[in-house]
This record gives sequence, C-alpha cells and structure tokens, in this order.
Amino acid sequence: MIRSQVLICGGTGCTSSGSKAIQAAFEEQLKAKGLEDEVKIIQTGCFGLCALGPVVVVYPEGVFYKQVTAEDVTEIVSEHLYKGRIVQRLVYDDVPEDIKEKAAASGKTASLSDTAFYKAQRRVALRNCGVINPENIDEYIAMDGYAALGKVLTEMTPEQVIQVVLDSGLRGRGGAGFPTGRKWHLARVLVPDADQKYVACNADEGDPGAFMDRSVLEGDPHAVLEAMAIAAYAIGANQGFIYVRAEYPIAIARLEIAIKQAREYGLLGKDIFGTGFDFDIELRLGAGAFVCGEETALMTSIEGKRGEPKPRPPFPAVKGLFDKPTVLNNVETYANIPQIILRGPEWFAGMGNESAKGTKVFALGGKIKHTGLVEIPMGTPLSTVVNEIGGGVADGKKFKAAQTGGPSGGCIPAEHFDVPLDYDHLAEIGTMIGSGGLIVMDEDNCMVDIAKFFLEFTVDESCGKCTPCRVGTRRMYEILERITNGQGTMEDLDKLEELAAYIKANALCGLGQTAPNPILSTLRYFRDEYEAHILEKRCPAGVCKALLNYVIIADKCKGCTACARQCPVGAITGTVRNPHVIDTTKCIKCGACVSTCKFGAIEKR
Repeated sequence: MIRSQVLICGGTGCTSSGSKAIQAAFEEQLKAKGLEDEVKIIQTGCFGLCALGPVVVVYPEGVFYKQVTAEDVTEIVSEHLYKGRIVQRLVYDDVPEDIKEKAAASGKTASLSDTAFYKAQRRVALRNCGVINPENIDEYIAMDGYAALGKVLTEMTPEQVIQVVLDSGLRGRGGAGFPTGRKWHLARVLVPDADQKYVACNADEGDPGAFMDRSVLEGDPHAVLEAMAIAAYAIGANQGFIYVRAEYPIAIARLEIAIKQAREYGLLGKDIFGTGFDFDIELRLGAGAFVCGEETALMTSIEGKRGEPKPRPPFPAVKGLFDKPTVLNNVETYANIPQIILRGPEWFAGMGNESAKGTKVFALGGKIKHTGLVEIPMGTPLSTVVNEIGGGVADGKKFKAAQTGGPSGGCIPAEHFDVPLDYDHLAEIGTMIGSGGLIVMDEDNCMVDIAKFFLEFTVDESCGKCTPCRVGTRRMYEILERITNGQGTMEDLDKLEELAAYIKANALCGLGQTAPNPILSTLRYFRDEYEAHILEKRCPAGVCKALLNYVIIADKCKGCTACARQCPVGAITGTVRNPHVIDTTKCIKCGACVSTCKFGAIEKR
C-alpha cells in the first residue's frame, strides 16, 4: 500500500542539475530500507521555482525540498520517509508568519500555496505542471483530462465551442494577442466548402530567456493535444501539426509519448468517442530559426520549405498550411482551452481585467532572487511579480528596468514599476507582453548594451527576405556598436529613430516590424545613458568595455600586491604596504584585479 509519494521535477532545469541521479538515488535508498512498496516515485514537470532546483516534494505532508543533491537522498529517506522526521535544512519555507500562526490556530500547517512565490499566482495553463507524471495518460485523465473533449464532441456544436472561447475573452498568448475565438470563427466560416483544414501549434519559442511553452509541453503535453482536438472540431479540421524546436528534447520525447498514448486510448485517430470525429497530430521539428515563430514562416517550414514569412493577406484562416484554412495558436493558448470548456467562459473571464482576461505565464529571469516560471492573473502589477513572487532584486540591488516581449518588446523603467501586466497598459508605455519573457535588470545593467544585445539577436536571426529587416537592423546595430565604443555622435540618435520608424513601417513580418522596439524604449526612458556614452565617453553602469577604466582608490589600498600579481599584462605597479596604480594604457579591462582585491579598493569608472 502506497503511503507516501515523492515528486521529482523532471523539467529541463532540474534535469540539467541532476534530477535523474536524484531519482536513481531514491530508488536505491528506498529499496535498501524496504520501502519500495510503500513510497511511490513520480517524475513531474516544472514546479516553477527554478532557482531552487532540483526540487523534490513529498506527500501527503507537502514538504518542498529545494536544491536537493543525490547525496541528500539518503538523509531524506532515512529521516523523513523512514522515521517521519522532516529534513529541515532542505525545506523551502517562505510562508509569512501571520499565515503560519493562522494555520496553527486551526490545527493545520501552512501549505506550499501559502508561500510568497505561489500565493499571488493562479495556475491554469500550469495547473498540472509539477502535479502529475506527464508520461502517464491515466494521471492526466484523473485530473479531468479529455473530459472537455468528450463534452465538446457529445454535447456541443462547433459554433457553441467557438462562442464559449469568444465569451471567455481568451487572446493569443504568443505575442500579438489576437482573440482566439475570433481566429477560430474566421477559419470556420471564411472558406466553408474547403476540402481540408488544419490545426497547428506554435511551440517554436525563440525569445531569449523564454521557456513557458517548453515547460507546459514537458509537464502537461496532453492538455495541448486535447485542446488541438477541440479546435479541430470547432473549425472542421482532421489533421494537426505541432511545430517544436529540436533543442527541446524532453518536450519532444513527452509529446511523442503523449501522442502514442492518446492514439492507444482512442483519443486521437478515427471515430473519437464514437462520434465519427477524426483527428490526428504529427510533430514537426524546427531547426531553431527565430523567424519561424512568425505564423506564415512556421507554416512554410512545416511544408518542408525554407522558413520565410509571406505577405498577408491572405491570412492563414483562408490560406494557411498547404494553402488550406488553418488555425495556429501557441502552446499556452491551447493549454487554457480544456479548462475554459469545463469551467465555463465566465470563470476564465473572471480573472484578469477588462481588456485582458484570464492568466498569463511568465518566464521570470535576470537579476531576480527567484527565477522561474510564474502564472498570474492578467493585470497583476509588475511590482508584485518582482517583489512578492520573485523575492525582489538579487543581491540587494535597485530595480532599474524589466524587459518584456524579448527582442520584439521593450523595457519597463522604475517609474512604471507598478504597471499592470496586460496588453493595453504595456503598449501605452512602449512595450508588449510578447510570449512571456520577463527579464529583470538592476543598476549594474547598461541599457544601451541591453538594446544592442537584443538587436544583435535580431540581426543574426533575420531571414533576410526583406530589405528593411535584413539591412536596416544591421545599420542600427552598427550605430549602437559605435556608441558603446565611444565613437557615437548625437546625430546617431536621430538616425536610430529614423531607421526604427522606417523598419516598423516597411518590414514584411511582425518580427521585423517590432525589431526596433528595444531601442525605441531605451531611448525613451534612458536617453541620458545614450548621451553619457556619446558626450562624456562614459558608460554610467560600467559595462561597456571601451568606455571603462579601473582605478585604485589610494585610501583603501593596503598594498598587499594581490592585484599586481593577478594582472595578466603587468598594468599594476606599486610596492608592498603602499597604494598601487593602474596604467590605463596597458590595462585590458579584464576585471581580474577587481575580483582579487579583498578591500574594495578598485573601482570601475
């Protein structure tokens, strides 16, 4: 009889940190203690708290063990699972004291949902991640899996399904935010006599720092399969494609398992639920081209051609895959669909705000204490995400900005720290939600360098089909490179804005049209940093190497000679117990002296 369950994170982050070795250690130690028939080990998807991985959660107690190693397993098994003593040194316990006291007064213990990281979240798309074994269809079914598909096929017409999605207010979570129900409606009615229609899933996810879709596929792949079947029924399709980048091996493996299991259970294939509805899904692996996140380029790639965008109209709802009407949504959008069908559109619309319904998943990264995966109601303030869920800016630094939308988005400065995270409010301040990357920056980040980083990415990833993107972004990058090298002029700022306006107006696809956004937003809020680089030949954050100098503060220098001994080019001179000096003509600005000095005597200027 099973008395305990050990849930081990099997997402990419924890797997790369050794969760497979941890699972093997549990199996070995449980067998050694004779507990293999009493304790069940379950591999799950991502729990969300990636900064604290590898993660192990033990039920029924709900104890969350953080940063577990294979060496810790012996103690967890012998103390917790064998003797009933929780290993306190490994416990993640971030529950506010008042909640602990309230729970204790009622004879209960605070749960994981009471911790600061989870308390402000509302998990819909992520509801099964970290809860079930994604490689076991029975566990998905036990969580009402495929019940929505059954309801749709036996109780609802396609028009009713579309109306429910429309009423929910769900908008695409891939970046553009187009109403999902509207997209499905167009695909159903614009070409009613089409002999073939398709449903496709965008799992390409190319933004730097984004891993929302990957985590859903790794933790709950059946939710996407079920939703695609529902979409197919709604528009009259019988074939689906999931386009996933080849760099996601765990997601691909679990999708393959899920598709095989769904076919075996009769949930994909012919005559699903005995209703006469046929639908099947195939995987297509992408080579990692950022442009294939754009819908027309993605469809072209599925067709076996070079992934390049096409002019629109015609839109995919009229002429998509293989020139047939097609619905394309991203992973997170689909992951919401089964719950909307089961719980109703009012339930989903009750979360978020007037212009943005439901929840949004963000990949929280950068200079933040708790990096990871979070799902919040639309309209939650950025400050709540950073300070409450994320635990604040790391190392006691000051919040400077947050980048949303990746290379297509822009920065949110400290003056807008309380901005609601939704489509309209972010658009007002010059950025966008995008697919959900949220990168936090502190006072040590140079915003000119940040803009250059994202633009360099776009230049490398441009498909080259249109001149505004292929040539225009490269010219902008060259200007930024001049500025960060101390060779820029004030006229360069005018050129950047002129080029940005032209590219936004003339690039062929959405990726090219949004490429200037990181530059425009940093110019809007951090123009003083650009001017400091140009007029003062100085990088205020001390990041841009060409504008950087290292200086030894005489009053702090103890003359220990450590920095001189560490300098690889002999740029530091001085005698024992006397202040040293850096020869800036020899200094290669490697930073070795700063990391060596124990007295904080060397500064970047």
